[in-house]
Amino acid sequence: MFEQSPFYQQALAQLDSIGEYADIDPNIIERLRYPKRSVIVSVPVRMDTGETTVFTGYRVQHSLTAGPGKGGLRYSPHVDFGEVAALAMLMTWKCSLVNLPFGGAKGGLNCDPSTLSMGEKERATRRFTQEILPFIGPQVDVMAPDMGTGEQEMAWIYDTYSMHTGHSCPQIVTGKSAALYGTLGRREATGRGVVYCIEEAARVSGFTLRGTKVIVQGFGNVGSVAALELHRRGCAIVGVADASGSFLCPGGVDPAKLLEYAANNGHRIEGFEGLEQATKEEFFSAECDIAVPAAMERQIDEKIAGLLKCRILAEGANGPTSMEADRILDDKGIFVIPDIICNAGGVIVSYFEWVQDIQMFFWTAEEVDSRLQQLIRRAFVGVQHFAARNGYSMRRAALILGVRETAREKAARGLFP
Repeated sequence: MFEQSPFYQQALAQLDSIGEYADIDPNIIERLRYPKRSVIVSVPVRMDTGETTVFTGYRVQHSLTAGPGKGGLRYSPHVDFGEVAALAMLMTWKCSLVNLPFGGAKGGLNCDPSTLSMGEKERATRRFTQEILPFIGPQVDVMAPDMGTGEQEMAWIYDTYSMHTGHSCPQIVTGKSAALYGTLGRREATGRGVVYCIEEAARVSGFTLRGTKVIVQGFGNVGSVAALELHRRGCAIVGVADASGSFLCPGGVDPAKLLEYAANNGHRIEGFEGLEQATKEEFFSAECDIAVPAAMERQIDEKIAGLLKCRILAEGANGPTSMEADRILDDKGIFVIPDIICNAGGVIVSYFEWVQDIQMFFWTAEEVDSRLQQLIRRAFVGVQHFAARNGYSMRRAALILGVRETAREKAARGLFP
């Protein structure tokens, strides 16, 4: 079951690591070690060949105390129950940390979306939605895009749920296109949030971004936007990695041109002129000021942590750093911006979309970005001040504040019956 997953064990270890510092009732900590609700469903899909393939789907709601569950839906051949449960737990801390009225949730479908036709993906998405209908709703659990999913999958979920209820219900998902009452700025939100946190970290560390060197692992939605925004601020992008490999470019690369190349090359950066192939170890040992892991979880272990030469590590991905690596980074004096604050821009703007859909009153792109900056910068400053005041790492400070707020809500509501 999910308890044996290395990623879930890492999430539990993080929770346990703050026990002596957070002053939280142990009985509430015990409740937070487990998801409130976990669902595994079979998703039979008629393939284009006429054969039927059965995929496994997951939805985990870690907490529903503060409000509906909130979290992405990922399509990956590697997704499993433990990964989804761990991500749901991290989402709970994230929502609490930035003061959103959501609990943490996450979902996944064990499939390889790159091998599925558009029709097969549609049938898989609609069937998955149908299977979990009793457990979702705009006041119960609200899904969003994640790895392997995007606006189109959210549109299918929106339509399937609305057909079931008999009326249009755009607030059932976030991350939709603007044509379907999605919010402006949602696609860029996570990457921009990463950069706003980097700006704050650079300010605290006493240097400006212009002229700094950056490496970005992962050139999907988060990594590409972060690279574009940092490049616009005068940073040199000297290393980029994606599923096709790790690459260095000591002279810097234009991420806009790289993004255009990838769009025409199967979403792979391999082969772009000027990129030099590197091993993962060579990539992370590159001379740089800022490193942005924005790919998968558990990418930075003890070995990689020992190689890093950056001043700031900005976790665009969820759970990219092991606890053993954390200790090394702390000893090296690297300023770590932990995932539950660094990549919170996505869920913040998802909240904005949910609110707009409920009200049927929509904001401009400038309003969305202004509100995003206000929330994420305020949360960063709160974490940084708390860390400095108590001599904590940013990770410990963020976890304490996020878990403490969730525990406070549970204590106030009590245990029923």
